[in-house]
Amino acid sequence: MKRRQLLQAGCAAAVLPGLAIAQAWPSKPIRYIVPVAAGGGNDMIARVVTERWGAALGQTFVVDNQSGGGGVVASQITARAAPDGYTLMQGYVATHGTTPATRKINYDPIRQFTPIGMIGATPNVLAINANVPAKTVKEFIDYVKAHPGKVSYGSAGQGSLTHLTMELFKQGTGLFMLHIPYRGIAPAINDVLGGQTQAMFPGLAAALPHLRSGRMRALAVTGKARSPQLKDVPTMEEIGFKGFDAMQWYGSVGPAGIPADVVKRLNETQVAVLKAPDLREKLAGEAVEPWPMTPEQFGDYIKADIARWTALAKARNIQLEE
Repeated sequence: MKRRQLLQAGCAAAVLPGLAIAQAWPSKPIRYIVPVAAGGGNDMIARVVTERWGAALGQTFVVDNQSGGGGVVASQITARAAPDGYTLMQGYVATHGTTPATRKINYDPIRQFTPIGMIGATPNVLAINANVPAKTVKEFIDYVKAHPGKVSYGSAGQGSLTHLTMELFKQGTGLFMLHIPYRGIAPAINDVLGGQTQAMFPGLAAALPHLRSGRMRALAVTGKARSPQLKDVPTMEEIGFKGFDAMQWYGSVGPAGIPADVVKRLNETQVAVLKAPDLREKLAGEAVEPWPMTPEQFGDYIKADIARWTALAKARNIQLEE
């Protein structure tokens, strides 16, 4: 009788390997790949979230910074990892949005990944040099039209979210502004402050100190709702730019094929962490609002974001080298 029961148990484990993994999981630390160098907002978000997430799961998350290629290096490592739930990555708008839309990459951001859940997002803000005589988006549009060929905008680099968001604005208004790409957000902001360029669409966290000092002026933010950090600044949607809800977002993904029970547990614990008030306070330092989603909702969001930026890149003829 015992022999028969053992054989039946062995057969069940062979037939349902995913169930066996899920029941034992997690039995060791989880590697959490972050596609940027240590330090900065993306890395801070990862460390703040995984510290609490690990406590909820009863296991440690080991943050592994793998920068390079605008997130391509980290994405390749993650896509090739075993789909056992012990290797995850902090996907964000570059790795699963703008980079696939503007470059030929050797990973598939949809087929080679398992969406776990959205962490949160921060808007981009249409910001101008304080000396530009415009207090509203309409006044800025009129100003650009009245100074043909004399208004330029900066970005954090070709194909970055700051570049594509302004191109989305130009597409919707028919404006011409010269694009000046920089190597990162800091030098781009410095030249707006200095008046070498007149406008840009930085992420809110990077812009806030300069908006508060009065050296830059916020005209509008992206997203479906006003930012708690800039309650008096309207959204682009409010002023008539329908569908202008581009966001700098962060979420967790893993390699394709992670067992459904493991994905479910990862998502449920992540959502619980995101609902804690103290986490909201921590993320507010990067102007990030927690934005919990189911894996299915997050997967749909990724697909829609890639489709949005791919269509824009094609329409604006933005295609970069690898």
